[in-house]
Amino acid sequence: MKCNVLIIGGGTGGIAVAARLRNKNVDDIVILEPAKTHYYQPIWTLVGGGLAPVEQSAKPMSKLIPKGVKWVQQAAVSVDAQTQTVKTADGTEIEYNRLVVAAGIQLDWDATPGMWEAVNSDHGSSNYLYDLAPHTWDLIKNMKSGTAVFMQPSGPIKCAGAPQKIAYLAADYWRKQGVLDDIRMVMILPTPGMFGVPVFKKELEKVVAGYGIEVKFNSEVTNFDVAKRELTISNLGEGDTPDEKLQYDFVHALPRQSAPDWIKDSALSVPDSPQGYVDVDKNTLQHVRYPNIFAIGDCGSTPNSKTGAAIRQQAPTVVQNIIDSLEGRELSASYGGYASCPLPVARDKILIAEFDYTLEATPTLPLINTLKPVKDFGLFKRRMLPMMYWKFMMKGRA
Repeated sequence: MKCNVLIIGGGTGGIAVAARLRNKNVDDIVILEPAKTHYYQPIWTLVGGGLAPVEQSAKPMSKLIPKGVKWVQQAAVSVDAQTQTVKTADGTEIEYNRLVVAAGIQLDWDATPGMWEAVNSDHGSSNYLYDLAPHTWDLIKNMKSGTAVFMQPSGPIKCAGAPQKIAYLAADYWRKQGVLDDIRMVMILPTPGMFGVPVFKKELEKVVAGYGIEVKFNSEVTNFDVAKRELTISNLGEGDTPDEKLQYDFVHALPRQSAPDWIKDSALSVPDSPQGYVDVDKNTLQHVRYPNIFAIGDCGSTPNSKTGAAIRQQAPTVVQNIIDSLEGRELSASYGGYASCPLPVARDKILIAEFDYTLEATPTLPLINTLKPVKDFGLFKRRMLPMMYWKFMMKGRA
């Protein structure tokens, strides 16, 4: 099989690029994607917080593939950048002129011993999976007292604000139920602060203080003992601080993450990187060694936050630079690292953190002071963003 543009992945980045290419009249496009269902994953936080049904996050992949794009329902297993071919799980080889790697990110549950068992128990969950997000809400609404732990792993993860989002939704719910004072809330973060952008860091410090959440910085959960309902917290900072054991009644856990294994094992990945992301220029999103290969979204090595908002800004850059490349011109589009993290700090209040590679706030919403929490959570997070995603972003219009 041969094609002009091969896109690996039918997630947010893959569909957005395919739609934009078709809108620019680029032909002979193939999407390589094994899944039958496409998920709008940001809504899983709302599901875990009891604010949305999980079914709203799913649509058939067949309804998202743009017209004029061929869908090969197989998974990629290897790429040969020299021969410009990708091999699929059933042995098919697809030859490409231009390749877009939009393969997403891999959840490495086994990287933390006991984590998979913990999130599938009666005392743990994770909003990072479709089947588990409703379980998160079941545990939150039934908790009246005890210790609740919300953790973030070290290394890049998709939607780095997710560990905090569910903690604030839970805290606000427990306060409204009159049980927050009976629950010890512990947040475990691998970072030295609440957020990498100073203005948002200060706001989130106020939020955790208001809820009485105990935050352990420069720390990571490194082991779960499900039988004892006990986790191990290791220090990531300087010094020889001994590990700490903490018993829990509820834990919301997130695994370490990395590029899919087949990317790690390929020549596309960053050399000597254990996480194996596709080695691209952070502005052009073109591979640094193979000029006919581009990457978008979570699988790329760009140092921005891995969010859907980042992909929305990356997509026009990738598409324009592919067209420039096909037509023999210098690449003209540049991505500045924009990302957005809408953080619900209560069930009706949201902090819309927008920033770029400079780690400075870059607000884009008119008439809204996004440097402070605002009371438009229901409208923005639950309605406006999903509508923008399905009707505009997935159609290549936003």
